[in-house]
Amino acid sequence: MGLFTLSNEKRMKSIRILILGLFTLLISEVYGQQDPQYTQYMYNMNVVNPAYAGSQGTLSIGLLGRTQWVNLPGAPRTITAAIHAPVGRNVGLGFSVIADEIGPVTEQNVYADFSYTIQTSDEGRLAFGVKGGLTMQNIDFLKLSIDRQDDPLFAENLNQTYPNFGAGAFYYTDEFYVGLSMPNMLETRHFNKKGGIISNASEKMHYFLTTGYVFEISQDLKLKPSVMLKAVSGAPLSIDLSLNAMLFDTVEGGLSWREGDSVSAMVNFLVAKNLRIGYAYDYTLTNLGDFNTGSHEVFLLYDLDLSPGNLKSPRFF
Repeated sequence: MGLFTLSNEKRMKSIRILILGLFTLLISEVYGQQDPQYTQYMYNMNVVNPAYAGSQGTLSIGLLGRTQWVNLPGAPRTITAAIHAPVGRNVGLGFSVIADEIGPVTEQNVYADFSYTIQTSDEGRLAFGVKGGLTMQNIDFLKLSIDRQDDPLFAENLNQTYPNFGAGAFYYTDEFYVGLSMPNMLETRHFNKKGGIISNASEKMHYFLTTGYVFEISQDLKLKPSVMLKAVSGAPLSIDLSLNAMLFDTVEGGLSWREGDSVSAMVNFLVAKNLRIGYAYDYTLTNLGDFNTGSHEVFLLYDLDLSPGNLKSPRFF
């Protein structure tokens, strides 16, 4: 067959080695620098910004699940559970759990949030928040197809737990909001193994800027354009532009565009007095779209008004 022709066995082995090398590079250069992403972040705000905790004036309980890049092996999957509420006149408390998986890497984050709100004007309020918690990470090499099972590189799984802290500020009126936050302030190195077998990876600081404005077109129709910018060292700036509409205070729908990544459609319904259910679909714009059928995201949001006398922002954010 010729000097430079590889047998099928050798060819497949070379491909597996290449994929494994690329995946290790992905872990060290990408995963450690990117937090889970959400299309419907506006319904999951306290996970991104602790200053949002309690700002709605209700006991808010949310569940969100995201399956990214369906049909792509090892693609990210995320489940988030969060609860927050006002406690007293100016204080808000929250708690969140985030479970994220990409390939053989799993990560669980547990956080508690605290916020303090200052009345800046008749309509304006400025909240400051902090969050603290633990991150638990694991690499399960049994999920990888490895030619040499006796290789010491894959002899044992890697596990690590470390603390993390975040902070944020959130200004809002009945129509406008803007927030700046850093959910993870500690640049923690992880997945290092003696002998340099696993390359250095680190949890980089993420900076989030969110803003939006609610236009009341009529008594039954509201429009809300919103923007989220996410910046992290070593990665391109992420820009999310969204436009949502609310009809009869019951049905919401909208479109979103993430620069260089995807376009999305989202819809949610108020199915009971305090319960909202939503869904979003992302269509991948990059070459990665040739290998997946898009991303799906669903959420449940339950709000219970504990103190009707409290000032609270509209349900639209």
